[in-house]
Amino acid sequence: MKSILLSFILLLSQAIANAQTPLNYYLPDSISYNPSIPTPASVIGHEVGEWHVTHDKLVYYMQTLAASSDRVQIIETGKTYEGRPQLLLTITHPDNQNNIEQIKREHKKLTNPNESSALDIQNMPSVVWMGFSIHGNEPSGSNASMLTAYYLAAGQGADIEDKLKNVVILLDPAFNPDGLNRFATWVNMHKSENPVTDPNDREFNEAWPGGRTNHYWFDMNRDWLPAQLQESQNRVKQFHAWKPNILTDHHEMGTNSSFFFQPGIPERTHPITPQKNQDLTGKIGQYHAKYLDAIGSMYYSKESFDDFYYGKGSTFPDVQGAIGILFEQASSRGHAQESVNGILEFPFTIKNQFTTSLSTLQAAYEMREELLDFQREFYQNASQSAVNATEQAWLVSDHDLSKLYQFAEMLNRHEIEVYQLAKNSNGFEAEKSLIIPANQYQSQLIKAIFDVRTSFTDSLFYDVSAFNMGMAFNLDYKGLDKKAFNSSLIGEKFDPLQKPQGSIIGGKSEYAYLMEWNDFYAPKVLHIIQKEGIKTQVSTKEIVMKDGKTLPIGTILITVKQQEKPSDQLYRILEQAIVNSGVNLYAVKSGNTGGINLGSPSFEHLKQPKIAMLIGDGISPYDAGEIWFLMDQHYEIPMTKIDINNFNRVDLNRYNVLILPHGWGYGSIGSQKSKIQQWLQSGGTIIAYKNAAKWLSDQKLTKVKFAENKPDSIGYEAYEDLSNNRGAQVIGGAIFEVELDLSHPIAYGLKKSKMPIFRNSTLFMEKSKNAYANPVRYTKSPLMSGYISKENAAKLSETSAVSISKVGSGKVISFTDNTNFRAFWYGTKRLMMNSIFFGQTISGSAAE
Repeated sequence: MKSILLSFILLLSQAIANAQTPLNYYLPDSISYNPSIPTPASVIGHEVGEWHVTHDKLVYYMQTLAASSDRVQIIETGKTYEGRPQLLLTITHPDNQNNIEQIKREHKKLTNPNESSALDIQNMPSVVWMGFSIHGNEPSGSNASMLTAYYLAAGQGADIEDKLKNVVILLDPAFNPDGLNRFATWVNMHKSENPVTDPNDREFNEAWPGGRTNHYWFDMNRDWLPAQLQESQNRVKQFHAWKPNILTDHHEMGTNSSFFFQPGIPERTHPITPQKNQDLTGKIGQYHAKYLDAIGSMYYSKESFDDFYYGKGSTFPDVQGAIGILFEQASSRGHAQESVNGILEFPFTIKNQFTTSLSTLQAAYEMREELLDFQREFYQNASQSAVNATEQAWLVSDHDLSKLYQFAEMLNRHEIEVYQLAKNSNGFEAEKSLIIPANQYQSQLIKAIFDVRTSFTDSLFYDVSAFNMGMAFNLDYKGLDKKAFNSSLIGEKFDPLQKPQGSIIGGKSEYAYLMEWNDFYAPKVLHIIQKEGIKTQVSTKEIVMKDGKTLPIGTILITVKQQEKPSDQLYRILEQAIVNSGVNLYAVKSGNTGGINLGSPSFEHLKQPKIAMLIGDGISPYDAGEIWFLMDQHYEIPMTKIDINNFNRVDLNRYNVLILPHGWGYGSIGSQKSKIQQWLQSGGTIIAYKNAAKWLSDQKLTKVKFAENKPDSIGYEAYEDLSNNRGAQVIGGAIFEVELDLSHPIAYGLKKSKMPIFRNSTLFMEKSKNAYANPVRYTKSPLMSGYISKENAAKLSETSAVSISKVGSGKVISFTDNTNFRAFWYGTKRLMMNSIFFGQTISGSAAE
């Protein structure tokens, strides 16, 4: 009797759940469904939209579906930083599945003009990549992915059979598994049995950092081109293996919105994108409109968003013969929330995402030959354009071989062919240079990577207005025309397995070792050495070796006899420290070097950095995450993350470096001003970015001054121009030139007195009255690439980018710009690392 009652209760519970969001609420009733294919609810234990699906349940359902259907194959493309699997489902007709590798190979030939003309596109399937929820707190996409997969696997009838014969669907159910799971956990734990729709409820207001980002708090929808993140690298590898015709990118926007699909604002399309791409995007949009009309959903197009930055999922395909499509659904941010349009329920948001998946499939089916022909034509035109291009190849060079390697590896991820420069040419040294021929199948992507422009038809940008990678990496680079380029310049092809290797030149020493600071991984090596208790010093003047080699300012000195470890053990530690780095050490037999001797007072003793960083409410998770990623993934340096709400309980004396990322929440620790001041006076170093630097200034902890942003005059403007005029004063992201004092500790390891820096704010820092306290400053006409208004360009000219302040024995190093932007700004990362390791050595006389 007890078991019968239990069964009845379970059945009743299931019936109630089914009544809330039944499967037929979402699915078209025009076809039947194979009963042997498991529904989402039969696997995950609840109807779609009743709860937010957690990533483990999503994976379980997709794996179960693949095991149940001969239309579905599934692979794990990699794992996230938290160890969650990234999945890619290949869904198509069983006949195609039996020949899927051949289909993939034939499809990829569309990118090769030497082979594509012979392809019979009338008998080729189109390929659609459906990608969901790259922002974890925009979950309607991932929840809709279960419906899409079920529909494709279980749908019956001639219509869907024919579509599956003519279309290969690549389905990525969760672009961002870690963020999705973080958000699902949040909203599910705050769901009430009796729904609360008040926007003030905790369900709709996530705790910092929220579920939007990945493990390291990155916006992964900005990483398709740089591909610095593990998840992105796994994904783009599959993208290039398939080269889909359409890629859909399912997002969410504000609760009071409706539904958006591309095209975006026409004037904000990158000029490299061919017009036909936008025409086809518009044509596909007609399918979305028709399908949304059929279910009564409101929508719009062409009035928001753009197709400019190629690092976004919806724009990345546009420079590779495909159509990227952004979908933005008004977000319930939970299970049901009040909006200006009434109560917005989670199932409704899922239904719109699912519906546009079906409309995309219909477009890919009916426009199949047109899409395939466009892809073929794109690469044929690109090839012809490359033959006639002004730049026949690009030379890139740097004295930092590890940074140069990172640049080449980024290109290699996108199947761009990179070669060693075979011989000295155009002022570039062969052993420090690479050459990238323009005439290769990714020629348009290469063009985008080196693109420089300062003139625009529209002054508003949804994202950055410049992303030149040569500038981002602070490389010397040059385009070669037909006269300067010839095939004899092409050396060995870049091999990502051949990383720059450091060595101890001269073998074991009983006197001292000198370490160059020019390599990207020098901070990692120094950390390892210091962690082992090895005493280190840094030179403030040049050293001339016996063989005539000059080691620049910033060279690290490791004496032998002054260490507590014997020379044999010291040597083993140094050997291990430089493994898989490009860092060289030089064994020195005598202190009688040129320039300065090794016992000179021009060496500064270094303390091992003990680093903390403030995080939490009011601090930008992006900026904080970029710092965390750099320290953890590149340099393997531990850094304590202190929640700003716990700051009053923290003993700062455990640390000697405190990093304050950009943010607006520092007012909450205003009462701790004396604590900060005392710590600084005792010799601590604060590295403060953007608004954090301004907060320190406002608190009179520094003498740094910031220019006020006031309009020059008050006149009359049309109300309809309000948004555009205000937006035109935003620096959404552009590249500017700064000048460096190469003798300053902030610039150790750098060889060029000018470098590009990224800026996305209108925070202008006035020059310090102390002439030595401005080691990095903007040049007179600093714009290198991107958009800035004339008013802001005038304000920026010759202002300070980095300012040094003293508080007792301590220093505050203030930055107006993010030196670690999106992890691909390798050129300016050194500024922060120098601040960490050498900030302690800056003379108080060189500070405000």
